[in-house]
Amino acid sequence: MSHGRHNGPVTHPLPLPEPTPESAARLRAALLAARFTADGLLELLGAPAYAALARSETVPASRATRGGGPLATLVRLFLLQQPVGREQAYAALPGDEALADGWLVRTGRGDRGAGGSGTGGTDAGEAQDSVRATVDIRPYSGPDGQDWWIVSDLGRAVGGAGGVGGAGHPHPGAANGPDAAELPEPQADVVLGVGGASTTLAGITVRTPVARALDLGTGSGIQALHAAQHATRVVATDLNARALRITRLTLALSGAPEADLREGSLFEPVADEGPFDLIVSNPPFVISPDDGPDARLTYRDGGMRGDDLCRTIVQQAVDHLSEGGYCQLLANWEHREGEDWRDRVAGWVPGGCDAWIVQREVQDVAQYAELWLRDSGDHLRGQDAYAARYEAWLDEFEARGTRAVGFGWITLRATSAELPSVIAEEWPHPVEQPLGEVVRAHFDRQDFLRGTDDAALLSWHFQLADEVVQEQVGLPGAEDPEHVVLRQHRGMRRATKVDTVGAGFAGVCDGSLPAGRILDAIAQLLGEDPVRLRDRTPEAIRLLVEQGFLLPVPETA
Repeated sequence: MSHGRHNGPVTHPLPLPEPTPESAARLRAALLAARFTADGLLELLGAPAYAALARSETVPASRATRGGGPLATLVRLFLLQQPVGREQAYAALPGDEALADGWLVRTGRGDRGAGGSGTGGTDAGEAQDSVRATVDIRPYSGPDGQDWWIVSDLGRAVGGAGGVGGAGHPHPGAANGPDAAELPEPQADVVLGVGGASTTLAGITVRTPVARALDLGTGSGIQALHAAQHATRVVATDLNARALRITRLTLALSGAPEADLREGSLFEPVADEGPFDLIVSNPPFVISPDDGPDARLTYRDGGMRGDDLCRTIVQQAVDHLSEGGYCQLLANWEHREGEDWRDRVAGWVPGGCDAWIVQREVQDVAQYAELWLRDSGDHLRGQDAYAARYEAWLDEFEARGTRAVGFGWITLRATSAELPSVIAEEWPHPVEQPLGEVVRAHFDRQDFLRGTDDAALLSWHFQLADEVVQEQVGLPGAEDPEHVVLRQHRGMRRATKVDTVGAGFAGVCDGSLPAGRILDAIAQLLGEDPVRLRDRTPEAIRLLVEQGFLLPVPETA
């Protein structure tokens, strides 16, 4: 899981565009005509420059756009955030309308973009003939190949090492000199675009058709955009009013239905409403020192102590979910002295919810502090200031006995089951996105296991999941392997050890025979008592079903 929330310094927010639905559609048509899409960028830039741009390294993309043309112009405007000649901009866009709506601004006329303040680094002649973008517009490919665009504040892909607070500074090395104090403070209401966290959440979300979906803390609107494809109604909330305006731009530019946008904290904007079938949230989960509301970055700092914000979302979600509805969020949680993180986070889950909690990464408190100090640009503000901020983060962790921080995802499903299933596990290994269907199937299997006792289990037919392979591990030339491993090549890509019975059982599961008959045949081959084998094997079958190696198939199928 990539937990970064942006990929570079962010400039002071400019006034946002205000297009009409008709003018947004015309701009979208121009972007399509110029092939300002994910596929078009890959073709123009080539794979190395395209990948570098995703890492916030802009030099390769700048070199690749020297040849000019409408697509190169749009890359320079909206991704590299460079001024371009007005004639070139008008050749790629409905220029006068883009200026009038506020997507573009003439350099030297109130411009506060990445090139600086006032003139933006241009002389009078260039200011008269050049324009620059007021927002970042980033091509994004939808799950079915749709061409979408995510709008965010300027600076997401500029520089790469400055953090939010590094915007406008000439170079990182200057932070150790007399100019370090001149760095602008991070803008609390800045809205960031697509990062690894955003795409992770989009990939794990269950995508079944629903009536009502809630995007809690919408930011740039990427989760609302996804939800609009399978939800009849989407409500998007955010504490940051600027984020709601940017979400509206993202949806309009991508041709998606409008969402119901509401300002407020957590579930407050929907407190008096009926339940939702889907809640998604990429919340401000960063565990940071409480420096007061004026020092918080809205996109990352929730303002609650420790990991209380994530705990609050988990505990309150059940009150806003319909039966069978999902709440899916990214989260950080503390690893505290004397506590198992699994027990601690599982303890957040309220009654009436199944839960699947997956820890994807762990950082010690020093690594964690360094990550987010760089995110806010504190590493550019001079050694003394950086050390003081570093101390504040470590003091905060020490006060709570926190030794590390976990990153991962939490999925809740509202259930009326008497004994909900709550599973917390660590899985730092590569997975295959998208995982939405894998998540849905996980909860379906929990329903099956919960409702099937051991006797009934042996009457079921099972089928080995697709692309599961068997590996035998042992010394070369040995007559028998030391152990057998079943490995998934799809989805979670799990691996699990099995004994001879488990390997033999899984190997013949094609849905044609009930489990009990397969065990009887294995008992005969191994010379074992079939009754004892039936008694001791259901636990192993349950584990293989729970982890998705075996899929229950009704006998009627």
